[in-house]
Amino acid sequence: MNKKLISVIVPAYNEEDSVGETVREVYDVLTKENIPHEIIVINDHSTDRTEEILNKVVTEISSLRKIDNSFPNGFGYAVRCGLNHFKGDCVAIFMADASDSPGDLVNFYRALVEGNYDAVFGSRFISGGKTVDYPPVKLCINRLANSLIRVLFGLKYNDITNAFKMYRAETIEGLKPFLAAHFNLTVELPLKVVVRGYSYTCLPNQWANRKTGATKLKLKEMGSRYIFIILYCLMEKYLTRRDYMKNKKTN
Repeated sequence: MNKKLISVIVPAYNEEDSVGETVREVYDVLTKENIPHEIIVINDHSTDRTEEILNKVVTEISSLRKIDNSFPNGFGYAVRCGLNHFKGDCVAIFMADASDSPGDLVNFYRALVEGNYDAVFGSRFISGGKTVDYPPVKLCINRLANSLIRVLFGLKYNDITNAFKMYRAETIEGLKPFLAAHFNLTVELPLKVVVRGYSYTCLPNQWANRKTGATKLKLKEMGSRYIFIILYCLMEKYLTRRDYMKNKKTN
């Protein structure tokens, strides 16, 4: 297999209880599998000990870079900061709260490189996928939202709101400019992959609810933001005459 450099972007806001362990686990797994990598943690104006911990870990792990996000802050802005600074041939978004499995990075990396896909999407709701301690109300909303998106866009893929995905660097460039500022970026990226004609495959992944700290996803605040991104991607799909399609030739 032709070795490609993978960049792992870890947005972190007040994750003192988990960010150090998360980074070390990602590093250990990728190093064991001999996968060239860089880990980029975006410190999103944390007010706890997150920065202090990262300053220590960065002296221990040579492939780790810490970047302080400039204002404005928020999950989407932090990820976008990472997407503007990564150097890899492919890139994945990985949660700082230890909810994602480092082993899935290996599976996604191999699928992307060996299958020559533009992106690899994760699903927690297909054979081999798994969720642990998913809050029932959030799970119900998640499944309803994903069912609606599947109908609107004619998709078989059933976990579009899942943040765990991997993209080639060229794909990320083709998805710009980004609009989402918060968690709705996790919907904007894959929907643009679909709408703009990039190739992708789907693999199972595991997700476990955080054991410490507070969730940063506020459903009441995010509803309208998700709707905005979905409507935008629908308009792009039906009204732009394929202007943003992959390999679009201009006259």
